[in-house]
Amino acid sequence: MVFKRLLGSLGVGGPTVDTVLDPGAALPGGPLSGQVHLKGGSADFDIEHITLELIARVEVEHEEGESEGGIVFERFTVAGGFRLAEGEERAVPFTVTLPWETPVTELYGQPLGIVLGVRTELAVAGAKDKGDLDPLAVRPLPAQEAILQALGQLGFGFKSADLEYGRIHGTGQALPFYQEVELTPAPQYAHAVNEIEVTFLAHPGGMEVVLEADKRGGLFSGGHDALTRFAVGHQDVRDWNTEVDGWVRQLVEHRAAHGGYGHADPYGHHHGEHHGEHHGGHRSGPGMGTAIAAGAAGLAVGVAGGMVAAEVVDEIGDAFEGEDEGEGDEG
Repeated sequence: MVFKRLLGSLGVGGPTVDTVLDPGAALPGGPLSGQVHLKGGSADFDIEHITLELIARVEVEHEEGESEGGIVFERFTVAGGFRLAEGEERAVPFTVTLPWETPVTELYGQPLGIVLGVRTELAVAGAKDKGDLDPLAVRPLPAQEAILQALGQLGFGFKSADLEYGRIHGTGQALPFYQEVELTPAPQYAHAVNEIEVTFLAHPGGMEVVLEADKRGGLFSGGHDALTRFAVGHQDVRDWNTEVDGWVRQLVEHRAAHGGYGHADPYGHHHGEHHGEHHGGHRSGPGMGTAIAAGAAGLAVGVAGGMVAAEVVDEIGDAFEGEDEGEGDEG
């Protein structure tokens, strides 16, 4: 076992730690399992606790524009209260449950450009140190996958995906950020909308599906946003193509103001009320360009042909560069 990092604040001769997640992508609301591998240092150490942090790379909109940073959205204490002998090697198995709103990082095995990580904190003799970040892969729930597949079969194309800091009013959103999957319009809707954004807010009993359209302006009117919301059960069996097409038609035909369903950023702006503010030139996604191969099951009919993903960072630590300084004590 190659241990990734000597824990700096514990000093030379301190224990080392490496967390290994079980292979395969996890599910939102599902188990995440693995082992924390410890190697004792040059003396015996009392391990006070081993804590796993889930971290997401999130975009924040503010008056000056947009910035990105890492945010801790869940913490799990998986072990503690034992002595690690000099030179001892010990594996600590764990199984924790991911939050239901954990973002999806891949679709049919193809990365979406969302960056999530698991970081291990080791507390020894009153000192705490945090090890390297391990990438976390999350696949969609069955209902999420069915809805995205239906959008692909209806002719919508994947544009990008990102995590936005803030809350969607009128929903049961639990995390301080939400995921948006941005789609280019199907041909039958291209005259009416520039793009469609899909957000899934899952919970134990099902999920809310929030659809937002950046609508094209007419000859005598400017473009604006429309937003609508639908409830879906985890085990629902529907004619998803017909169902989702009906959702999009309702969204496109929705001319009234959407009131309390606007996006709220941490500065109190309600995106969607200020048309054009929420859908600026930044919506193309960072470093987009890696084509997702056609042939991904189901979505190959529609989305996969035009699907692109944000460039995936080889080392997840690079994606969080500087987040230790800007993160604070969230979570």
